[in-house]
Amino acid sequence: MPHFTVIPVQDKRKVDYDDLEGFSWVDYRDTGQTSADPYDSVSSDGHGDNKENKPFLPSSESNKEFYDQNLALFEEELDIRPKVSSLLSRLVNYTNLTQGAKEREASDSSEELNKKVSKSPNMGTLIGVYLPCMQNILGVILFLRLTWIVGVAGVLQTLLIVLICCCCTLLTAISMSAIATNGVVPAGGSYFMISRSLGPEFGGAVGLCFYLGTTFAGAMYILGAVEIFLVYIAPSAAIFHSPNLEENSSATLNNMRIYGSLFLTLMVVVVFVGVKYVNKFALLFLACVIVSILSIYAGGIKSIFAPPQYPICMLGNRTLSRDQFDICSKTEIMDNETVATKLWEIFCGSYNLSTNSCDEYFLENNVSEIAAVPGAASGILKDNLWSNYLTSGELLEKSHQRSVAVPGSPSNNRIYVVADITTTFMVLVGIFFPSVTGIMAGSNRSGDLRDAQKSIPVGTILAILTTSFIYISTVILFGACIEGVVLRDKFGDTVNKNLVVGIMSWPSPWVIVIGSFFSTCGAGLQSLTGAPRLLQAIANDNIIPFLQVFGYGKANGEPTWALLMTAVIAELGILIASLDMVAPILSMFFLMCYLFVNLACAVQTLLRTPNWRPRFKFYHWTLSFLGMSICLALMFISSWYYALVAMLIAGVIYKYIEYQGAKKEWGDGIRGLSLSAARYSLLRLEEGPPHTKNWRPQLLVLLKLDEDLHVKYPRLLTFASQLKAGKGLTIIGTTLQGNFLESYGEVQAAEQTIKNMMEIEKVKGFCQVVVSNTVGSGISHLIQSSGLGGMKHNTVMLGWPYGWRQSEDPSSCKTFIDTVRCTTAAHLALMVPKNVPFYPSNHERYLDGTIDVWWIVHDGGMLMLLPFLLKQHKVWKKCKLRIFTVAQMDDNSIQMKKDLATFLYHLRIEAEVEVVEMHNNDISAYTYERTMMMEQRSQMLRQIRLTKTERNREAQLVKDRHSITHLETPYLGEEMEIEMQPDKIHMTWTKEKYWSRQRSGNNIEEPFRELINIKPNQGNVWKMHTAVKLNEVIVNRSHNAKLVLLNMPGPPKNPDGNENYMEFLEVLTEGLERVLLVRGGGREVITIYS
Repeated sequence: MPHFTVIPVQDKRKVDYDDLEGFSWVDYRDTGQTSADPYDSVSSDGHGDNKENKPFLPSSESNKEFYDQNLALFEEELDIRPKVSSLLSRLVNYTNLTQGAKEREASDSSEELNKKVSKSPNMGTLIGVYLPCMQNILGVILFLRLTWIVGVAGVLQTLLIVLICCCCTLLTAISMSAIATNGVVPAGGSYFMISRSLGPEFGGAVGLCFYLGTTFAGAMYILGAVEIFLVYIAPSAAIFHSPNLEENSSATLNNMRIYGSLFLTLMVVVVFVGVKYVNKFALLFLACVIVSILSIYAGGIKSIFAPPQYPICMLGNRTLSRDQFDICSKTEIMDNETVATKLWEIFCGSYNLSTNSCDEYFLENNVSEIAAVPGAASGILKDNLWSNYLTSGELLEKSHQRSVAVPGSPSNNRIYVVADITTTFMVLVGIFFPSVTGIMAGSNRSGDLRDAQKSIPVGTILAILTTSFIYISTVILFGACIEGVVLRDKFGDTVNKNLVVGIMSWPSPWVIVIGSFFSTCGAGLQSLTGAPRLLQAIANDNIIPFLQVFGYGKANGEPTWALLMTAVIAELGILIASLDMVAPILSMFFLMCYLFVNLACAVQTLLRTPNWRPRFKFYHWTLSFLGMSICLALMFISSWYYALVAMLIAGVIYKYIEYQGAKKEWGDGIRGLSLSAARYSLLRLEEGPPHTKNWRPQLLVLLKLDEDLHVKYPRLLTFASQLKAGKGLTIIGTTLQGNFLESYGEVQAAEQTIKNMMEIEKVKGFCQVVVSNTVGSGISHLIQSSGLGGMKHNTVMLGWPYGWRQSEDPSSCKTFIDTVRCTTAAHLALMVPKNVPFYPSNHERYLDGTIDVWWIVHDGGMLMLLPFLLKQHKVWKKCKLRIFTVAQMDDNSIQMKKDLATFLYHLRIEAEVEVVEMHNNDISAYTYERTMMMEQRSQMLRQIRLTKTERNREAQLVKDRHSITHLETPYLGEEMEIEMQPDKIHMTWTKEKYWSRQRSGNNIEEPFRELINIKPNQGNVWKMHTAVKLNEVIVNRSHNAKLVLLNMPGPPKNPDGNENYMEFLEVLTEGLERVLLVRGGGREVITIYS
């Protein structure tokens, strides 16, 4: 821990600064306003007197402003940012909050935080992490299934299973320790770590998987407790019985369901009424586990010198169920007479020794007894090293026992011990893995730890190493002490319904039975306590909308609704009624959780984010990837169909949160991974332009906003979404006129408006707002600078300037034409939708109709590609495509049609082809008149603008002269009256100019009279002729088309022809409802090659 020394700084007096040249004293003392800073914990009395404790400063009234005077240079920053002392005070007094309490913390006022005196956490590594992990890891599988796994898989393969599972949890614990020590982890642990490291989507999916795993673990513990109760403690309590073996299995499952439901109901009531008692008895349950394990070791040591006497009865090499008879012999001597035993009656049907109805195998083989626990010194270990997998219904046989084989199936299966399920290595892995889960218990208590960043890694890893040693040693101990057929006997039928692990314990088997029963009950209560709180935490984070109801509970915060939901899900597990079938289910969910813990650590390590600074240094991304690979392998090894179901559940939750969930920014690693991937992709795209096969329109849509900052033509966004269908790049840009320093608020409002409209119209892209002195320069900036690297736009979509004819302002069409010139100079494609309010919305469907393409000049294939992309959208999908081209007099129209059809065939585009012939007709009077009217209008507008400009300039000059003469001579007499008549003066003010204008008759209408004698330009006449003729042909053929795509003529080089150019475009598109003017960018965008 670094040491700091605080040294008081002497305040210089005001007079010390007065002698400095150019220095003027400024008083920065508080003027009575209270601080609005939510982070500043320094209290104030409302009169500017801060009550911050200053132990190193004098407390006199004259020095209360000492702190502010020394930081006068940072006065503006201190108004909105906390002082260092305040920040450190808040960090020191930080209290760990429960999961999902971020919003709750934000709602608390600073006064409440200051008044609240929180109890400091004081749990250490042993009590807070080590023992809870031990209690959660050791449990039902150790007592009920480990001996059976050793008997079936053999000692070597069981050690392999234990090693794989323990390595998985150890590597996960290393990754978890790195995440847990990378900052303060609030209470809630595992869910908090995953969600804040991988984002809300992964966090919600994995959090729910972890919740389901914990809930099914509760069901497994309850089934284990019921099994101990019905099989080993009170077999007579069974409700359902069956005389034959097949129905006996169903009766056992029904008993498990009935008692499991009763146990679950009782435990839910206990959790609902008194959860504090569950926590108080946790150490008692842990003591039961420890005592039971110690009794196993004691029994193993004792078996070396004095093995326990538990004989098992063998018929040949077959194992008999000892609870159905008392004497392991065919006959016995009673009163000097040989009589039949119960065993004879079972196999022969009567006690008559001369009967001929005995089972043939019974007659051919001898009955013998062998020791169930030969002891550690017997050398039985070498017989138990190898596996002996069984199929369902197969008899348990001792391999080296002498036996006479008899053809045919056994006639009396009820007396024999048989396998209840088919076993494989993969099945045993799924059953054993829950016995190594529980490593998150320490991180879940992080809010109660004195030093969580130290206790979690040390306690968790020590608990895993300890339990791994226990499992490995007990596997070897079981294999060295217990007979193989007894190990394979899951329910202890060979030893008179005793718990197999209990027969080798010392001093009594009841130590294991009672200890395991209470430990499984305690583990079930812990699961039913923790799972509802985990669900409540996910609900309080508000990332899954339909789970919000589970965030509510009792007044003290107990999750009532979450507990009810947990009970319902646990009941589903209990209705399965088989511990061996429930164990693989919860294995899947825990493995999913552990997989993403490793993924989170690996992602954070590889990204090297600045905030990734864990105190735990013994980690590496390769270890995390190894742990993740083991988790994934174990999932499919255990049960590939359960693994697919678990991944499907997680995937569905992920996609649901992605589309419907709340937007959360937690600084997660997935966002960092996206940034790294985006950077890598952008650098790759910089290597060269995209190939023609990969070309698609990357749009820059130029929107216009009205005075209220609302989108003026939202159908532009609709058309863009139909064209893009979520693919490629879309940038929505707009320009605000003004000064950026004064318009920042308007920029934010405009961005939010556009983003809302993009969401409504389902446009996937980015928004960019530029503030500029003029709209034209702002659009030019957007065209030049939008995009990044290889992800730049290659196509500009521009709205049509409606009302340009009615406006006297030349900028109404000049901005439009300048934008066309900018796109041409930048070699960008251009699309101009005309009459865009009539374009269809995303909810409309065209069930018929055509999209007509008028291919007049080659533009690189844009006219062919755009309708193909539009037809991918559901709005235009049913429309047919027609392509028209224009033939001149010297063209062979028939051959052109064949060539065009061949070209479209190679392009894989289905369309009708038609060639339209345009003859060299003479220019009509209508065309000549239309051209003359156009040029007269243009000349008239120029004269009006010139006159208006001169008038404005004259008014300004008059005002300036008046100001100057007013300063020189206060009284100007009659001349002043003449000056104040600006309506008589139209040029620069002089008397001579005035009288000369009077003599000329003030003839200002002369320029307008010249318009009558104007003659149209011959080039404009031919352009108008082309526009009129093309319009006639297009309207004739395509007046009913849903959309017409047309080559857009290039703008004039001379700005004086702007109005004429706009008139040509208007004439060209007259009478068409929906027109898309297209201008290529100077490169091929479609190819016939694969």
